[in-house]
Amino acid sequence: MEKRNVEIVVISDVHLGTYGCHAKELLKYLKSIKPKTLILNGDIIDIWQFSKRYWPETHMKILRKLMKFVVEGVNVYYLTGNHDELLRKFADMHLGTFHLQNKLILELDGKKAWFFHGDIFDVTMQHSKWLAKLGAIGYDSLILLNSVVNWCLKLFGREKMSFSKKIKAKFKDAVKFINSFEETAAELAIENGYQYVVCGHIHQPEKRNVLVNDGEVVYLNSGDWVENLTALEYNQGNWEIFKYEAKNFVKDEVEQGELSDGEDLHGKLDVNILLQKIKLEIA
Repeated sequence: MEKRNVEIVVISDVHLGTYGCHAKELLKYLKSIKPKTLILNGDIIDIWQFSKRYWPETHMKILRKLMKFVVEGVNVYYLTGNHDELLRKFADMHLGTFHLQNKLILELDGKKAWFFHGDIFDVTMQHSKWLAKLGAIGYDSLILLNSVVNWCLKLFGREKMSFSKKIKAKFKDAVKFINSFEETAAELAIENGYQYVVCGHIHQPEKRNVLVNDGEVVYLNSGDWVENLTALEYNQGNWEIFKYEAKNFVKDEVEQGELSDGEDLHGKLDVNILLQKIKLEIA
């Protein structure tokens, strides 16, 4: 597959280290693009639920692919979210083309864009963090159960379903929270003179013009790689929501060279093999 040139790519809410993360699909997407700038808009690694018992090879390959982008000279901005908030103490760290920040402001074709994760608008995060963490565990369990149910549905030729989307649609408070989140982000962006405001956090991909009393702004949300499998792409003054479709990625080509996904990571980390190599070097 020929790589697509993209000026800016925004992904968020990957949640590496959890059962719900679609790392395999994300890796295919990342291998299909050639971005000038990659913005990781929070919750890439789920430090809240990180466990040594669950870290598949595909999750490590995502990190290696991101490192490969940096090696190739792509500007990679890692903006912290709530699930990776421990990284906030290292904010404003710059290593070559890799930048760790809490927020980002870019000028795109004469318009100012404001990028941040969005958890600052979440009241639960501000006042009941323990409740938010408990909810995250419940959400991950729901996604795991959902994947089992979808596997069974696929086996019987039935259409897949999303438990969380059904729950969100059923409860008015969830819809109200999403609307309030978007409007608050838009109002703050207009107050600060931005034409674009780009968030993540709520796992709801979106691109729309928001009109308030003081003006208008384009609100964008990159969605997630747990349920929606979406990203934002910016080219020649236009934003588009990319939606992963399995039919478009039937052929999975293995990349070659440094930090390629074709390397056997299990073999590289095998203790016996490492000891043999050390013995050979000492001899």
